[in-house]
Amino acid sequence: MLTWRRVSESDFGLLGAWLAQPHVARWWQHDTSAEGIERDFGPAARGAEPAEDLLVMEDGMPVALVQRCRFADYPDYHAEVAGQIELPDTAITIDYLLGDPNRVGQGLGPRIVRAIVAATWTDRPDASAVVVPVHATNRASWRALEKAGLHRIGTAELIPDNPDDDRTHYVYRVDRPAGHPPPPPPVTDHD
Repeated sequence: MLTWRRVSESDFGLLGAWLAQPHVARWWQHDTSAEGIERDFGPAARGAEPAEDLLVMEDGMPVALVQRCRFADYPDYHAEVAGQIELPDTAITIDYLLGDPNRVGQGLGPRIVRAIVAATWTDRPDASAVVVPVHATNRASWRALEKAGLHRIGTAELIPDNPDDDRTHYVYRVDRPAGHPPPPPPVTDHD
């Protein structure tokens, strides 16, 4: 069973260990020192940043990190992506990693993405779509998105996380299902 909660400062040691794993470090260019982890994950853990850093557990054991946010909360990134593909103003994006290299290739990634996307329709009632850019050479990541039901909608030239990579990213999208309509607009009183 998959569950998740917001990352707290007590998780920073685990995040540092995961980010140092070669299968993660290749795609997530982070300073894994205590100071670097605090700088990169502290604001979200304290609620001072709009992104959600979620610690995913399988049967109570931490297995993954998922970051979820609205593109609109990060205007520079929103502009970079929206300048190249159709991006709804209410789109959400996610990023993810599996911490244990022994869990890669066992179907856990697609299960996590599928579960987080499904929860997004409830957690974020204004979200119209989940849109995920992933580097074109990160086959494991974009295959996980495909297995989770997202569809490739195009290619975008974006700043890569790893400066050794080129700018080519595949962009994946899934729209809010018909069974999860967005909330009605607020009622205003017209005198």
